[in-house]
Amino acid sequence: MHRSFTALFVFYAALTAGIHGDRLTVLKAPQYVTYQEGQWPISGEKIPDLVALTMGFSVRDELGWPAMQMTSLFQRPQASVMLVVRGVDSLDLQSVASYPLENPVPFTLDSVANTMHMLFPDDTPVVLQLAPSEERLYMVGKANTVFEDLPVTLQQIRGRLSQDGSVLNSLPLSSLSRNNEADLLFLSEVQVLHDIAALLLRHKHLAKDHSPDLFSLELAGLEEISLRYGTDSPQFTDATKILASVLQKFAEDVSGIYSGNAVVEVVTVKSFEAPVTRRSRSILESKQISNPSSQFNLAYKYNFEYAVIFNIVLWLMIALALAVIAIAYNLWNMDPGYDSIIYRMTNQKIRLD
Repeated sequence: MHRSFTALFVFYAALTAGIHGDRLTVLKAPQYVTYQEGQWPISGEKIPDLVALTMGFSVRDELGWPAMQMTSLFQRPQASVMLVVRGVDSLDLQSVASYPLENPVPFTLDSVANTMHMLFPDDTPVVLQLAPSEERLYMVGKANTVFEDLPVTLQQIRGRLSQDGSVLNSLPLSSLSRNNEADLLFLSEVQVLHDIAALLLRHKHLAKDHSPDLFSLELAGLEEISLRYGTDSPQFTDATKILASVLQKFAEDVSGIYSGNAVVEVVTVKSFEAPVTRRSRSILESKQISNPSSQFNLAYKYNFEYAVIFNIVLWLMIALALAVIAIAYNLWNMDPGYDSIIYRMTNQKIRLD
């Protein structure tokens, strides 16, 4: 009896952990980006590679995650939006797919941003990154003229909350207070999401250029509320419901602006396994290294652009082979009396002789 109860308890604990652990949730995705149903776990350190592959970029190491598949070779999303919510392991969201998140370590999408600026130097894609640790927001090119008035510091956002069109006038605050520090941080992040969607809606031309756009937003307001009131408090419950509805609307707005060609993903983590640290650096900075894991400083087995070079060489060889076959076939079946340019350009006297 005791063994049966222990086995049942272990099974229930494993099942509960699989359901309520940290999650990667896909809110919106184009039809040519499909996600398989099932509990396919993905490591937190692989999130940047997942975003890069979704946008059609090459990655150094194989992802090894079969849940996502690209069904079109010629279509790629025009925008990738990554929202990181700290302080909760899951949210009640209407999603395309949801997967367990293993090893929830802090990550950045700086490598994806560097690749975008390297591949599209003339188009200057929109790169928008907001992190609560440093409250920094760096943009280049077209984004400068669009998001230059977006409040990024906590003081600026609090000032925005007191202006017309603030989310305080439309959100059901319930137990949340406008005078509490933790509540204001949470509401400030909600206001930033609202303003970003409004600016994108006002400047739809950004979604019609040839370069993809990247948005990376990290939200820590819910974590502050959980630390201030606790996860069983009505403030945390109300904040969770508000954030879920705001994220749902934000995903629908962004997907509509990009005509359905946007991938919107949400990472929910109860807490990171390592301190969240971000290093400020130039977005164009790129260091070429060989293989730091090798003590002999050996090169990688395959170059970073191996897949691109392989496809170029392969299809060029196939095209040349088909051209040689077509030319040889036409030469073999050519009639010298009608097709030869030498015969037709020769005058009648020489041909009679």
